[in-house]
Amino acid sequence: MTSTSLWRNREFNLLWSSQSLSDLGDGIASLALSLLVLVKTGSPVSAGLVGTLTQATRLLLRLPAGVLVDRLDRRRTLVACDAVRLLAFAALTTAVLTDRAGLVLILVVAVVDAAASAIFGTAEDASLRSIVPIRQLPDAVARNEARSYGTSLAGPPLGGLLFGLGHAVPFAANVVSYLVSITAVLAIRKPLQAPREDEPQAYGAALAEGLRFVFTHPFLRTLMLVAAPLNFAINGVVFALIVALQRAGTTPAVIGLTETIVAAGGLLGAFAAPAVQRRLGLVALTRSICWAAAVLLASAALFPSSIAAAIPLGLTVFFGPAANAALFGFQAAITPDRLQGRVISVIMVAATSMAAAAPLLAGVVLSTRGPATAILVFAATVAGSALVATFSRGLRYTPEPVEAQPAS
Repeated sequence: MTSTSLWRNREFNLLWSSQSLSDLGDGIASLALSLLVLVKTGSPVSAGLVGTLTQATRLLLRLPAGVLVDRLDRRRTLVACDAVRLLAFAALTTAVLTDRAGLVLILVVAVVDAAASAIFGTAEDASLRSIVPIRQLPDAVARNEARSYGTSLAGPPLGGLLFGLGHAVPFAANVVSYLVSITAVLAIRKPLQAPREDEPQAYGAALAEGLRFVFTHPFLRTLMLVAAPLNFAINGVVFALIVALQRAGTTPAVIGLTETIVAAGGLLGAFAAPAVQRRLGLVALTRSICWAAAVLLASAALFPSSIAAAIPLGLTVFFGPAANAALFGFQAAITPDRLQGRVISVIMVAATSMAAAAPLLAGVVLSTRGPATAILVFAATVAGSALVATFSRGLRYTPEPVEAQPAS
């Protein structure tokens, strides 16, 4: 089956198109929530609290979400998450229209949205293997990457525009996006998981099984050792560059353009990902990306207080979607369906948890050694990943995919 037939896969296209709209609604609402807090309280600290609670909730619920997704019916889980988010934003829309939207309500909506999103995202990723042929999984992940980067670029500007039209408009738009998502998920004909015959395990045993699968698998274990420093370094360099530009007196508009360049690199990389990962293969792609990222990030240190540093950073991010497409396509192919949610959640937590410390380290090095040194520290971290990818025996272990069980 050729990759072009993915565009004729009814179930995948229903899910992808509806979630494109839903992700756009999330991007719109995310900025609008911060703007609403600023309007209501005038406090940047309160606005920052919304973002912090959102990120903390997503991280804390990642592992429980994996267990839940492998235990419950995935279609019902997707619909339930959308219904919860729809009700939350409908309540917020009503409160804004009646001038009753206080900080407590906004924080509750943000946390509920983040919790439901963590579960929904895990369930969606775990469902891919049931509606996409194994050989097309990397292409499907690449299209999801393009969707993510595209909506992250379009959502915030559109959120600001809609917020200017009326404070309730962005949240009402998000309600509509969830309604479309529920309709599309219900319209998918194929089951979103294989038949389950075993009795549900206790939470601890179920989570342990997912952890054991990942950490005893040589290939997956090595890839996490590679991915975590990469995410850590990219987040750290982005933060260091923004702070350096601000210190240099760069206008906010130019600083925003820097982030746009980086996001655009990811979007272009998502479009190129299928061709790149088919040409190189997973092992060669992993090694090539690590070494290229180390060189590109080090070159950014030549322009530590200039927008020019965004170019090598954008090129680094360009290779990310191809790596994710190959990694998660491979993961979905080798993981039994009953473990998909747990394995995805373990990999995501392991790959992204280090990134939370990146701004702190960047701030410390910036204060003592300057932006160029901070960028080089993160480039050295990626060089360590490149060495692991080059010499580790784990990447030489590439088992055949586990064939999907027929769904009932």
